[in-house]
Amino acid sequence: MRISALSTILIGCLAVAGCRASGTEDVLSIEPSQEITSAIKAPVPPAALGSSDARRATQKMARAAVSPQAVPAPVPEPVADIAAPHPDALAWAGDNSVNQPIENVALTASAPMPMERPVTMAAPPERMMTRSRIYRHQFRDAKPINFGRVSPRNHAVHGVDVSRWQGEIDWAKLRSQGANFAYIKATDGGDHLDPMFKTNWRRADEAGIKRGAYHFFYWCRVASEQAAWFIRNVPRDPDALPPVIDVEYNGDSSCKRRLSPEKVREKMQVFMDLLERHYGKRPVIYTAPDFYADNLRGAFQNYPFWLRAVAQHPSKVYPGRRWVFWQYSGSGLSQGVSGKIDLNVFHGSEEEWHRWSDGRPGGAVASR
Repeated sequence: MRISALSTILIGCLAVAGCRASGTEDVLSIEPSQEITSAIKAPVPPAALGSSDARRATQKMARAAVSPQAVPAPVPEPVADIAAPHPDALAWAGDNSVNQPIENVALTASAPMPMERPVTMAAPPERMMTRSRIYRHQFRDAKPINFGRVSPRNHAVHGVDVSRWQGEIDWAKLRSQGANFAYIKATDGGDHLDPMFKTNWRRADEAGIKRGAYHFFYWCRVASEQAAWFIRNVPRDPDALPPVIDVEYNGDSSCKRRLSPEKVREKMQVFMDLLERHYGKRPVIYTAPDFYADNLRGAFQNYPFWLRAVAQHPSKVYPGRRWVFWQYSGSGLSQGVSGKIDLNVFHGSEEEWHRWSDGRPGGAVASR
């Protein structure tokens, strides 16, 4: 009789406690990612108990209260990664706070991957089947170079890269002159947004140009902060080209640090891992001869490269390096743009371009 009363009181207390637990939500606080290349794991919150979960847990604990056996503590259910922010939730579209947390993700550095860019957010089938017209280039060059038999003119797909310095661009006219793709300056460091990025990003798409965004890496800033800034400003568009990390020396920069090659590659890996996780596409590495020779020779073999070589073919400047894009001029001239513009080519046929830019197998170009 006394044992039965005690059990009744205990069951009642547990029921009240269970109800209280089900009405409380834990708040997950994510600290900024540390700059390391090993796996980064954010804390996982316990699963919230709904009304049915609470009843089952209460009944189980109540039965255990009269059992001589010990009851193990309930194990929280696994919680999936926090959903990525909506593609339209950008820094320039609303919230201006810089210190927003990055996604709750576990990052794996240096995982071997093929040259084809992985796409986890495939475009709808009807868009995948639509091929944009390839325009033959009509660019001129203020400082023409004779590249001989390996002239960029022999490549099928030409494109440009632009920033604020090109001012207002007539994108439809630029496309008709041979700009089949465009890489657009988006960000540099952890707090600078190119003032023309929003306009160029929208108008290039309206003109039917395949577009991508690039980030100028700042060596005096933490890599994870720079990745967070890029992610907050560049939309996650499954039709866009892979994001680009621009790594080079800049004599005009206020940052005069020269890091060791090991530290350079470590910072790059952190940045690229975060972008790949967010956009579902392996980033492209843009670089110049001096920086490459000091830091990147033989490194990042599983990443696509975009190489600057304005006096010789990349095979002469970067011996043994596979590449996808070649920037062959910084003094290009074209209708639709006032002043000079950077000119580039894709290494491959029109068919290979369509496959690579759509993220399909067979589009990677292993060029040397």
